[in-house]
Amino acid sequence: MILVGTTMVLGAAPATAQRYDPRYPVCLQRWQARGVISFDCSYTSMDQCRMTASGLSAMCQENPYWQGPSGRNSRRRQGGAS
Repeated sequence: MILVGTTMVLGAAPATAQRYDPRYPVCLQRWQARGVISFDCSYTSMDQCRMTASGLSAMCQENPYWQGPSGRNSRRRQGGAS
């Protein structure tokens, strides 16, 4: 029974922590081997991200956690006025 459980755990695709860096407005989403999807939120523009994504199994998207240059979105999330 233990052997079956161990085999199932080791056979699963590796889990990776996804991190959205709120300092950057654009993220690169990349599909890798064995169904692994990774996010790299370190791009300052869509064009910069697209240059990196070119030729890869990847796409660029807006970072949903980007706070803007002065943290403008943090007030909206807390229910305060903009």
